[in-house]
Amino acid sequence: MSKQSPLKVGITGGIGAGKSVVAKIFSILGIPIYSADDRAKLLMAHDSDLSKSIIKEFGSESYLPDGSVNRAYLATTVFADPEKVKKINSLVHPIVGKDFLKWAESQKAPYVLKEAALIFETGGQKSLDFVINVSAPLKIRVARILMRDPYRSEEQVNQIINQQIPDEEKNELADFVIKNSDNKLLIPQVLSIHEKLLEKS
Repeated sequence: MSKQSPLKVGITGGIGAGKSVVAKIFSILGIPIYSADDRAKLLMAHDSDLSKSIIKEFGSESYLPDGSVNRAYLATTVFADPEKVKKINSLVHPIVGKDFLKWAESQKAPYVLKEAALIFETGGQKSLDFVINVSAPLKIRVARILMRDPYRSEEQVNQIINQQIPDEEKNELADFVIKNSDNKLLIPQVLSIHEKLLEKS
């Protein structure tokens, strides 16, 4: 009998919405989490084809002498320009997508979570069974990011937010929504979705 592959569930949300916190709660429930951002950084540093195409597109300054990604350079030159953001995403996302599918097939859980800032923006929902959107008010999100990423300016944060689909729209597109404002308890919301996904798997 062939092993049933797990349901593939995306978890997304605008920058600063708190999707990593929500993903941690799912992982405590025993659900494997694939962090697309972490894997993208790893693949950008270690996948030679990908690093070659990034250097070709954005110059050798994209990498530090030790071979690691020059995040400060990319933040100021690439992520400040919507066209360059589209370009780097078009190089990185397909490789991350393949990496995720390979990883998901090797998991033994009833479902797996792919945590990614951009799912609807890149058409990533097409390879997923369900998507959860973590939603939070804009003011709270900006404050969280500035506290978490001291190297970013408020202007940079707003540039990133403007390149993402607005929260209301993501809530419409998602199969499940988790509200992460200060007065909404996260754990009951996660447990409710967890039960539904177990039923579906």
